Amino acid sequence: MTDAASTHMAPLEAHWGGGAAPFGATWQKTMMWIFIVTDGLLFSGLLSGYGFLRQAAGVWPHQSQVFSIPFIALMTFILITSSMTMGTAVTAARLGDRRKALHNLLFTIVGGAAFLSCQAYEWSHFIHEGARLNHNPWGVPQFAASFFVLTGFHGSHVFSGLVILIITAIRWAMGKTPAQGVEMAGLYWHFVDLVWVFIFTLFYLL
Repeated sequence: MTDAASTHMAPLEAHWGGGAAPFGATWQKTMMWIFIVTDGLLFSGLLSGYGFLRQAAGVWPHQSQVFSIPFIALMTFILITSSMTMGTAVTAARLGDRRKALHNLLFTIVGGAAFLSCQAYEWSHFIHEGARLNHNPWGVPQFAASFFVLTGFHGSHVFSGLVILIITAIRWAMGKTPAQGVEMAGLYWHFVDLVWVFIFTLFYLL
């Protein structure tokens, strides 16, 4: 390699040469972004599969006749609000305001728990109406299957996010978690919220 080429490659190697901060980010944050991208692709596949099933079915139940759209909108509002409190917690953690960061982490946990409670109520009502994975009273088996898979998979992410937030809040209160730990928990929570916006729009509204 010529001296000119070596000089040209030096900044790139400094930026991505292994070590603790590839591309200006820590390895932990880099791995979190890789996970979010791959998980986002998985959700994209599920939503694409739902779209294919819906088109292939021809006839599809009208969502407003099955679900309470205002109730689903309330669930969405709760989750978006929790994303705002999570963002406030991340900012406070970066600024070293431990008390404010902890309070907003707790607010986020309450919001996530409220969302899961609403989802449990929605599931129980849906099942009580006769919906199962392979059949439902509205005549299109794929409708109930799509509901259970999409909302169930997302609900599992909300639950795991709550576990992460609770652990982060406890460790933050004990002074064992740095600001980056709060930030990475926030990245995951924002991702979960964003996925719900797509599910809410594509499954409940369209």
